[in-house]
Amino acid sequence: MPGLVLDGSRRRSYDETPMLDRIRIDPQVCGGKPTIRGLRFTVDFILKLLGDGYGAPDIVREYPELQLEDVYQAAKYGAWLASEKTTLLA
Repeated sequence: MPGLVLDGSRRRSYDETPMLDRIRIDPQVCGGKPTIRGLRFTVDFILKLLGDGYGAPDIVREYPELQLEDVYQAAKYGAWLASEKTTLLA
């Protein structure tokens, strides 16, 4: 089943770029890694927490500077990057 239902009426292709208004990339912050709202929380840090079994509410409780939508957008960004086609270099 292609696509994802967002609001019950609009379908979105997995190939479309997701809305990521909370993800910032600034060469002066965290060495240019993608961060949440310019804070020093990197997307990879959030993804590692999720991978270790923490849920979004757990992360927000431990790091109150973050909001649930921050965690969700980090996951969306990671999924978007993982969906990109890559070429392995030998």
